[in-house]
Amino acid sequence: MPDIKMAVSIDAPPGRIFPLIATPRGFSAWWAADATENAGAVDLGFFNRSTVYRLQLARSAEPREAEWRVLSGQEWAGTRILFALTPAKSATVLRFAHADWKAETEYFSMCTATWGELMFRLKSAAEGNAPGPLFTSDGLAKIK
Repeated sequence: MPDIKMAVSIDAPPGRIFPLIATPRGFSAWWAADATENAGAVDLGFFNRSTVYRLQLARSAEPREAEWRVLSGQEWAGTRILFALTPAKSATVLRFAHADWKAETEYFSMCTATWGELMFRLKSAAEGNAPGPLFTSDGLAKIK
């Protein structure tokens, strides 16, 4: 099964990053403006909710890691989204994986590029630069 993997250095302690990767409010700061809690899961709405991904927190070890199971989406269902935070000198290394894809499809490749942009938005949010979410409720944010 193919995985998307990335690592990024963030100039912030794990305790400042963790809420951004483990809560709907955190997701709305860098990923999707439409992030709501729903029966213990998180629903992320994209493009006026024409696409909704439901994520269930599978494992959490604050402030070091969060693992999400994706419960919906044609290609996302059954995948896992993992965030691991490791202190390193004056920064934190975030290791990210979107794991257990069934195949390397064209959509998988597009998601790889999108996750790259998302990691830099997460980094900016954690460092106090507040770029806002990549996905507004009705589309993509304008790149500044």
